[in-house]
Amino acid sequence: MSGEFCPVRPLFGGAISTAFPQRFQDVSNVRQVPDHQEVFVDPSRDESLIFELLDFKTDVGDNGSASWFLHDLAREQDAEGFKLIEQSEIIEAPGLSFRNIPAVATTAIGEMAISKGKQGREAQNLVRVYVANLRLKGVDTDVLVTAYEPIHINPLSESAVAVGSGLAVPASQSGIMPMSDVIKQSLSTFKVNDWSLFGSSASVYASS
Repeated sequence: MSGEFCPVRPLFGGAISTAFPQRFQDVSNVRQVPDHQEVFVDPSRDESLIFELLDFKTDVGDNGSASWFLHDLAREQDAEGFKLIEQSEIIEAPGLSFRNIPAVATTAIGEMAISKGKQGREAQNLVRVYVANLRLKGVDTDVLVTAYEPIHINPLSESAVAVGSGLAVPASQSGIMPMSDVIKQSLSTFKVNDWSLFGSSASVYASS
């Protein structure tokens, strides 16, 4: 793991906190982000890290829940060539239990071809997507942590303007933390500081 500085970041007004590399910038400083999301990007590498609060999906089992959400993301983004690379077993998350109701987590990694913004299929980039699903059963909430890491940038993509086209430079060559470790870091330091976030205002954080 690189020696990158990973400060603790407040999410959702400080009700949640987690740590990840300082190079990720808060997107809400430049554009509006939905209330149920916190979005961070490293524009120099076209990498992004998204934290999302969703209504608990009662019809999705704990085992493989992250891969279910990963497939759902691929459908939402009209992805092509989706490939599931790996998924974890269920991981206990004792620090996130609420009123003695346990919380669990699963993770999944996939690859897919997706376009930026409103660009068409001809501008698709090949990306690796990491998804972690924290299931906070005590407050009926599915937390999704999603990390996007480009593998190959299409010359027609708007990403090519910022980072250039072709194969992305591996994090190890740039001396920075790879996205696989970024998501692990954010998960291991994920903490709920104020459970009232999920209280009467929970309807604000409903899935669309």
